[in-house]
Amino acid sequence: MRAIFIRHGQSTGNAGIPCTDLASIALTELGWEQARAIAAGWVEAPTLIVTSPYLRTQQTARPTIDRFPDVPVETWPIEEFTYLQPARWNGTSSAERMPHLERYWGEADPGYCDGEGAESFATLLGRADAALARLAALPGDALAYVFSHGQFIQAVRAIVVDTGLDERGKMLRFWRKGEPPAISNAERLPLHWSGVEWRPLADPDPVAELPGDAEVSQFIRKR
Repeated sequence: MRAIFIRHGQSTGNAGIPCTDLASIALTELGWEQARAIAAGWVEAPTLIVTSPYLRTQQTARPTIDRFPDVPVETWPIEEFTYLQPARWNGTSSAERMPHLERYWGEADPGYCDGEGAESFATLLGRADAALARLAALPGDALAYVFSHGQFIQAVRAIVVDTGLDERGKMLRFWRKGEPPAISNAERLPLHWSGVEWRPLADPDPVAELPGDAEVSQFIRKR
């Protein structure tokens, strides 16, 4: 089977607008343009469309759902990685959070959880692995469009590509201060399940052809 993971379009969080509820962050107008461009660019109808429970992925998927109205749509637990406890950090600036981000990623403890509402890196990898297993169980001719989030898709890619690394090794390669997001808004990750293993595929319609993305702050990488 084939699965194409798609990161949501630019969100208000990506544009630097503070938020207090990670699940309800919406798309900007640019994000909606990216969503419409994604839908217009598909060359095949999928057999399944999957979104996370978060609003920005559901909005990004909406034009694709409208284009393929007969295709089943399911919501899976493929939401973004929240590694800082939301109650302590919601509404703060990226500058205020940066020392805590640097400490979190520098210590690279896959089992550490920052508090209620956060999850460990090991849990993130477990969710990504569970999503891949669920996709692998679909029929061999299935094609799923999976609308998710940057760091969740990055975790999926780490499982598929970095097979020689343990959880800490994957975590050490996951985040670098000053680098752009590993998965850009509206970027796609196509994968193929051979029946034995997952393999990445070349994307015939790269994100470079979509409407441009705005600069993303360091903290917003996880949104």
